[in-house]
Amino acid sequence: MEEETLLAFVTDKAQSWIKGNYDDATKKEVQQMLDSEDKTKLIDAFYKDLEFGTGGLRGIMGSGSNRMNIYTVGSATQGLSNYLLKEFSDLNEIKVVIGHDCRNNSRRFAEISADIFSANGIKVYLFESLRPTPEVSYAIRKLGCQSGIMITASHNPKEYNGYKAYWNDGAQVLGPHDKNIIAEVNRIASVDEIRFKGNKSLIEIIGKDMDKAFIEEVSKLVLSPEAIARHHDIKIVYTPIHGTGITLVPDALKAVGFTNIIHVPEQDEISGDFPTVTSPNPEEPSALDMAIRKAVETGAELVMATDPDGDRFGTAIRDKEGNFILVNGNQTLLICLYYLMNRREELGLLTGKEYVVKTIVTTELVKDIAKKKGIELFDCYTGFKWIAEIIRKNEDVKKYIGGGEESYGFLAGDFVRDKDSVSACTLFAEIAAWGKDKGKTMYELLEEIYLEYGYSKEVGISLVRKGKEGADEIEAMMKNFRTNPMRSLGGSPVTLMKDFAKLEAVDYVRNEQVALEMPTTSNVIQFFTEEGTKLSIRPSGTEPKIKFYIEVREAVKSREDLPQAEDEASTKINAIRKELGI
Repeated sequence: MEEETLLAFVTDKAQSWIKGNYDDATKKEVQQMLDSEDKTKLIDAFYKDLEFGTGGLRGIMGSGSNRMNIYTVGSATQGLSNYLLKEFSDLNEIKVVIGHDCRNNSRRFAEISADIFSANGIKVYLFESLRPTPEVSYAIRKLGCQSGIMITASHNPKEYNGYKAYWNDGAQVLGPHDKNIIAEVNRIASVDEIRFKGNKSLIEIIGKDMDKAFIEEVSKLVLSPEAIARHHDIKIVYTPIHGTGITLVPDALKAVGFTNIIHVPEQDEISGDFPTVTSPNPEEPSALDMAIRKAVETGAELVMATDPDGDRFGTAIRDKEGNFILVNGNQTLLICLYYLMNRREELGLLTGKEYVVKTIVTTELVKDIAKKKGIELFDCYTGFKWIAEIIRKNEDVKKYIGGGEESYGFLAGDFVRDKDSVSACTLFAEIAAWGKDKGKTMYELLEEIYLEYGYSKEVGISLVRKGKEGADEIEAMMKNFRTNPMRSLGGSPVTLMKDFAKLEAVDYVRNEQVALEMPTTSNVIQFFTEEGTKLSIRPSGTEPKIKFYIEVREAVKSREDLPQAEDEASTKINAIRKELGI
């Protein structure tokens, strides 16, 4: 769309908001964008409608069709209500759960959504205050609800908010319901179709009882209670980074037996402005700075942090010199799955029906561990809804023992169907106690994994490209990688390319094409080399980013080989980044 045509389009759209049935504050903000000489904000706010995608909504807060506000949230909730009324027309009562995080406007969006659901005759269980995402997933299952929503933008910057939609199994919505809900949302042609006036008799407030039930389920996951009892006083620094984790994580750690939880008082403060961090994302090293300083000050052994909606967790452990190092998402996943598989083997709990799950962009080292233990491994797309689908398909047939993704998400038990930082934090602390029983630190446990299965170094790089121009640039980059595929990486020939948008793989060694067996297509490209290097490229589904995931493998024979293996892997990764221009 040419610039003049685009400007005319967004101007006409904005003027319809001025004339429409919108509140005065919204109209005032829209008018300011129309009056401004710089039309960038106007274009970004109106060049498209904020799409209700397969994961729900996520966007910058503000007025406009491409922003998170009471009208885009209202349209999403009305569309979801319409679909629930059709899909469950045979039920006497349709029920939903609503949760929210600490972000600005989250409580407001949650209460407005509760009003809209109830105005449509749908029973609402609304959490009394902020709660972690996994508890919403759990409550849907516990209360026998048909759906649920979580108001959150996860770990995005403070300007964002979002809306996650869940189905009756407690997992984020999958096909065919996702596309059917999207169709219903898209049918909402006017703000006048949204039923904002709620029925308070259909809204029930929930909280402490659900917290207690959730923590009881977390406690059942413990495999090493004796080790925890012996090492209950491990010093653990925990920070919720101003978010929902404060409501459950410290209590869960205490419930499984840990008695020395150290807080970062400034970050216990609930705030959507995230005043102590640049980004509330535990993937960002600086997000753990205050917690690490507290750990050094108090002589703690572990640092754990959760993101605003309490589904992701980041960790830091002491290295062999006693200095704190950050553990990346792949390493955390390795440690957790290594423990779960080994501990179950120690306890004689492996029956041959167990399985673990990872996403396609997560380290391939997990496959080697699972293979050695005789445990089935499933690969799936990024996003916990795909892990949840595998759990659902294998329910009552196989035993799920753990799964996760490189982006700091892990799920230890199947009573939740989304990533769960609460049980992940208790598990990580349990592993530390188990390690101490064996005379090993967490760092030494990680080294043992590398010594047994080979060294692996993974790096994730995100290029941010905002607005319409950024979206166009990302699309062009993906097209170029498909048109001109990588034929070598870091000096090693590419032997296999996988294109999940086409569900096709090209085997360059055998010179043949192979079909990929996945439930649907996804905009992901992967390259594999003969040395074991893996490169994955995908646009983010929730942020204005294109993501590159590089994994390099190196052989090691002793602990003394590990520093050299890391240096060689880093050199190779830097060479690959140079080849990619990132």
